[in-house]
Amino acid sequence: MFSINHGRVLLSLLAMEDLDPDVLPFDWFHLITLSFATALYRSLECLHSFIWFDNPVKNKTSHAFQRAKKLRISAEKMQKYGTWLLRYLEGEVKHLFLGFLFHMPSLPRDLYLCPSDLCDCPCEVESLYPRPGWVELDPEVLWSQFIGVIKEAVHAAGLHMRQIAGLGISTQRGTFITWHKRTGKPFHNFISWQDLRSAELVNSWNNSLLLKVIHVIFTVLHFLTGNDRYLAPSFLTFSTHQASMKLSWVFKNIHEAEEAAKKNNCCFGTVDTWLLYRLTKGSVYATDYSNASSTGIFEPFTKCWNPTLCNLLSIPVSIYPPVRDTSFNFGSTDSEIFGVPIPIMALVADQQSAMFGECCFHPGDVKLTMGTGGFWNVNTGEHLFASRGSLYPLIGWKIGEEVVYLTEGSISDVGTAIKWALDIELFTNVDETAEMAQRTADSEGVCFIPGLQVSGDDPYLCASFMGLKPSTTRNHLVRAILESVAFRNKLLYDTIVKKVHIPLRTIRADGGVSNNSFVMQMTSDLINKKIEKPANVEMSSLGAAFLAGLASGFWTNKKQLKKLRRIEAVFEPQKDSEEYRPAMDAWLQAMKHSPHR
Repeated sequence: MFSINHGRVLLSLLAMEDLDPDVLPFDWFHLITLSFATALYRSLECLHSFIWFDNPVKNKTSHAFQRAKKLRISAEKMQKYGTWLLRYLEGEVKHLFLGFLFHMPSLPRDLYLCPSDLCDCPCEVESLYPRPGWVELDPEVLWSQFIGVIKEAVHAAGLHMRQIAGLGISTQRGTFITWHKRTGKPFHNFISWQDLRSAELVNSWNNSLLLKVIHVIFTVLHFLTGNDRYLAPSFLTFSTHQASMKLSWVFKNIHEAEEAAKKNNCCFGTVDTWLLYRLTKGSVYATDYSNASSTGIFEPFTKCWNPTLCNLLSIPVSIYPPVRDTSFNFGSTDSEIFGVPIPIMALVADQQSAMFGECCFHPGDVKLTMGTGGFWNVNTGEHLFASRGSLYPLIGWKIGEEVVYLTEGSISDVGTAIKWALDIELFTNVDETAEMAQRTADSEGVCFIPGLQVSGDDPYLCASFMGLKPSTTRNHLVRAILESVAFRNKLLYDTIVKKVHIPLRTIRADGGVSNNSFVMQMTSDLINKKIEKPANVEMSSLGAAFLAGLASGFWTNKKQLKKLRRIEAVFEPQKDSEEYRPAMDAWLQAMKHSPHR
């Protein structure tokens, strides 16, 4: 399954079918031995995570061979592939399955045949900055890199395109493009979720008399009816993160898009929709509920594009794609692209996909993603909680009749700040940062103010260090950056506890920054909760794989997916949160005096 996430293209899972050992290259011998692994796995009744092959099997009377016979594997084939032996108990890794699951009749569905890392084929999609505050992606570069990395990953694994049973696509949210329906030609580059071109429009609307009148009207309606559908508009505010204002900007400033929309020839799509359109050569135009609900234009209560908001912002309703289930057969890729048609079995937004990959299936399950930014998601089940303050409702996924809602809050400058510090050579390797922070008892009064990345609450906030002294070292600066992540995690968690009125269950972290033990431990201490970290932190890719697997019948229910979870570490509170109070109070004071553009 494929994921485009924060400018990276990732391959996480390929489902295989109809494997013919006679046509496979020599490099695939270790894959054929999956049959032996299955036999031994079942015979030992073992539910452990990985199976590896090393030494030759010679004893044909062994229990593994007898069990294999029951699986109708011939003795001749066993002898042929018996040059690879299982060394399961010692766990010695000789071949790496890099996130592949193989659709073989003899493979049990509760056996996870991959190590901690998914098949990660990173390909940076470079951002463009045509004007100050503008952030774009070249659609043709994204497309060519997307196709290229798929072909590269499949080739590197020794696979054939005809062996891929399905694709699941997880993409960055909020980034969008518009194009001509008939010609397929884009009217502009992808406009990133980080883009600030709509900042003045956002401020104008948020301070407008009309918006205040809307707040009053819907507050009264909510009071009279008690319906939460009217609660969200009563708190309505616009953000530069949302596609709505930037889309309004497009129709105010790009004449070609405006004219095409008048003739019903304009298409709007987030990255998933555009990739689906290109993969099918224009025959399929659709998105899923998770991506639609992340645009700020889709009404999660009614599950349809919001005509009132569109009229308010002068956006034609005709431009939007149909919305389908998240786990769904969207059609197949055009055979000219990969040589064979490949079914597209899932579209999902990155944070919702990570939630699914973490198996946060129950109300109260919490997912914390710390990547470029930070995202807290709470599964609220079939209940949709209206926006309040820094929290907002989303559709997590829709599978058949099941619709799962989430409440989300976000923070900026998580991985972005750490990458910036790496670029200016505060350290030479990200893995050093936790140790550097632990070398000092505190940051010596140094506070890091986030602002490198767009903030939905304050797009004009500038990043800065405050409290610098002659004695300040690199360790203090690094600790200040990491502390700012943990402090903001604490603030957002407290908001969730206060405003989401359901008991919180497990907290599961993912994303690259979750590998930082200092941030994880400090966050656990501050919120006084244990936090689980999976063996693989690229949960967005895994979630897309799970959803595609359910749609294709590889798995039949979520219970099978839960058995695939692998926890690498659990961080439990070790200090009283009050020990951090002086440092956090100093940081909060620094935030109040933060500089602005």
